[in-house]
Amino acid sequence: MSEVTTQVTRMLHQDDRIASVVPPQPGATISRDGHTAIVLGGAGADSDEMVRAVDDLKDRLTGLSTDDVQVSPTGASALWSDFNEANHDTMIKAEMLSWPVTLAIMVLAFGSLVAAGLPLLLTLAGLVASAGGLVLLNEVTPISVWAMNFAMMFALALGIDYALFLVVRFRAGLRRHGDPLAAVAETLQTAGKAVLLSGLTVLVSLSAVLLVPAPAVRTMTVGIMLAVVFVLVATLTLLPVVLAKLGHRVNAASLPWSRKQEHRSPAFARWGELLHRRPWPFAAGALAVLVLLSVPVLGLKVGMPSIQVVPEDAPVRQGYATVQQAMGKGAPGMLQIVTPSDSADSVLRTARDTPSVAAVMAAQPAADHSDYSDYSDYSDYSDYSMIQVMPADDPSSPRLAHTLDQLRTDLPSGALVGGAAAENLDLQTALDDYLPLVVGVILTLGFLLLLVALQAPLIALLGTVVSLLSTTAAFGTAKLIFQDGHGAGLLGFTPQGFLDGWAPVFFFAMIFAIAMDYTVFLLSAAKEHYETTGTARAAHVEGLAHSGRVILAAAGVMVAVFFTFALADPLPPKEMGIILGIAVLLDALLIRLVLLPVLLRITGHSAWRSPAWLRRILPDISFAHD
Repeated sequence: MSEVTTQVTRMLHQDDRIASVVPPQPGATISRDGHTAIVLGGAGADSDEMVRAVDDLKDRLTGLSTDDVQVSPTGASALWSDFNEANHDTMIKAEMLSWPVTLAIMVLAFGSLVAAGLPLLLTLAGLVASAGGLVLLNEVTPISVWAMNFAMMFALALGIDYALFLVVRFRAGLRRHGDPLAAVAETLQTAGKAVLLSGLTVLVSLSAVLLVPAPAVRTMTVGIMLAVVFVLVATLTLLPVVLAKLGHRVNAASLPWSRKQEHRSPAFARWGELLHRRPWPFAAGALAVLVLLSVPVLGLKVGMPSIQVVPEDAPVRQGYATVQQAMGKGAPGMLQIVTPSDSADSVLRTARDTPSVAAVMAAQPAADHSDYSDYSDYSDYSDYSMIQVMPADDPSSPRLAHTLDQLRTDLPSGALVGGAAAENLDLQTALDDYLPLVVGVILTLGFLLLLVALQAPLIALLGTVVSLLSTTAAFGTAKLIFQDGHGAGLLGFTPQGFLDGWAPVFFFAMIFAIAMDYTVFLLSAAKEHYETTGTARAAHVEGLAHSGRVILAAAGVMVAVFFTFALADPLPPKEMGIILGIAVLLDALLIRLVLLPVLLRITGHSAWRSPAWLRRILPDISFAHD
């Protein structure tokens, strides 16, 4: 083993991004049985560059393995390297599956290959622009591969939704007017406004996440918002031009049944009439399902991702397991204490006296400790030391937070506790602290946008509340699956016993944005018919008849895109796909197609009433076409 560790040490020394290399030391980084040794490579660059360093070195390092000695890179940088690699493969597989399924759903919805292909092509144009924008943004501030993929996936689903809404409305206008330009004008006057307001709602919901003071969270959010902006711009500029040029050719390559298909769906008109006659049984049933699924959210636990987020065969996971077996449960989550050197002895005593600390390493002086030649006087000398502390618990254990808190309380002033595990816990604390603020801002801004769009306080409030209900139901379902492990065997993952810590902030913003997206689609159609006819019945029934098919098709596309990530090996994209897919399914089937139409039926004219003072201060937005 000594020959292999020498080779590992030499290879690490040759990389300029590694500032220091500490060979295995008896009693510290060599196991008691002498069968496992750890070579420590100190980071000499930022975290993103260190992930790239692992990318460059890990194959060469694992290539040093022999029949008797296994070399496995591990640590935080190695974790993200293996995760990014597995996630990239997952994204490729998901996209290969989602595009054909999406096209099939679009053909069924449109009945025309040309009309079905338009949303895909226009969304692809927006995605290409988004990818370029994200690459440029990455030059300014680092954005992870996972964040880029996440942004592209979310923008893909939204872009197809928006394009679908416009193409459906254009075909209806073309059938009514016969003139492509008139049809485009009507489309932008009605569906175009709805798409713009929907896009603004999505951006506003996501922007609330920027309140969390964590660079990783903010850059990921900015990346997603940028992708949404590009797709929205492509939908409202490029798509209308293409539709005007195509004209009647948008119906080319039509399937037999599409010739009889109208914008107004007779099936959804009958469904609207049924809800109008018998609102209470359907409302009670939908509400019961949503409440039952929401109850588990009361027991939801969150934590930063554990080693289980990467596949079992990933080198980092194998190294993690080896280190734990040889050194102890807390060895992969070493805490680093930086302290003035004159306090090092006190820090060592305090750390050793902490019950949940398994081992404390000797103080390591700062890199400039051994060389005073570059300093004119000793006041320029850093005079700091680092002490590594091994907790008794696994890095993903809730008990590690208590260990960290106790050390920070008991250590002398000036001593700072860090390390990858501490960084994760601090990020989790920030996410937990800011979650109520983010939720409050999202709900408030969502209500205000609906109020501006609909100019009716009651229906704006109801639309916001029911969107919140579908969001809590989605998180309740997530708790049953990812925390309790129901269906884990079928979905191919090992439950961590909690939901990843960033999920409540990110997924709440995204789920609520999608829910408000469908709310705008349905209520803008209802408001259009209320403005045209002045009757609440028409708003309820005709709004559903004209938007129900689009909402169902759009939901089918989103669910297809999101659920393909259920096949992912890494846990975070699996969580993302399943949670967002379930949220869309619940929102479309139970909220937009049942509960919200019933609320329109029950509230009648009151849903659309607006005080005179409010009408004076709000911009005059009308969805009715001339």
